[in-house]
Amino acid sequence: MTAPIDLYYWPTPNGWKITIALEEMELPYNLHLIDISAGDQFGADFLKIAPNNRMPAIVDPDGPDGEPVSIFESGAILQYLGRKTGKFYGTTERDKINIEQWLMWQMGGVGPMAGQAHHFLKYAPSRTPPHVLPYAQDRYRNEVSRLYGVLNKQLADNDFVAGDYSIADMALWPWVKIWEGQEQSIDDKPHLARWLDAVAARPAVAKGADVASEMRNRKQTDEEKAKSDKLLFDQKG
Repeated sequence: MTAPIDLYYWPTPNGWKITIALEEMELPYNLHLIDISAGDQFGADFLKIAPNNRMPAIVDPDGPDGEPVSIFESGAILQYLGRKTGKFYGTTERDKINIEQWLMWQMGGVGPMAGQAHHFLKYAPSRTPPHVLPYAQDRYRNEVSRLYGVLNKQLADNDFVAGDYSIADMALWPWVKIWEGQEQSIDDKPHLARWLDAVAARPAVAKGADVASEMRNRKQTDEEKAKSDKLLFDQKG
């Protein structure tokens, strides 16, 4: 029996990528919540695994050559799990190239741009004092719209992002599914809308996206929110 993977996680788009992958690949895992609003990501033990103080991260006790391995960065984790299981990573070298280019597109484009859109459209205006920056809001809202246009065009000729369902879909769906928070419209992106529904209908996706979901929108006191904002947005090193 495969030894459980230790998953260090919080219910965010990057965290969902890995719970979805683990559920899809039917890999057992032990869940370790890293409460980013409480500063768990700065703990000394976690930094040994994830030196960039970001989750998710994993420790696989049954790594290469049977030795434990720790991995940070969600894209690297997806690639590792795909290689480990031989699932959702294509069957030919051309498959892998296609999957990897769309995975890198998510890591370098959709994730950072959508994350900045969320920050300037949702979080910054709610801070004390409010930070409403129209230039930044327009910049990231528009760039996310452009990227989703690219994705819609790709999906016009493909059921999934890289042809067959793959780790590229697992990387993209968690970010794209929260399009409303990025102030996007998908009325003019029918292929993207169809894909969102198709991925959401997969039982493993639903299960993975639901892990610790109760923690995502929990109520915070004003004091807790101020502490959380400082930890998330005011760190300088």
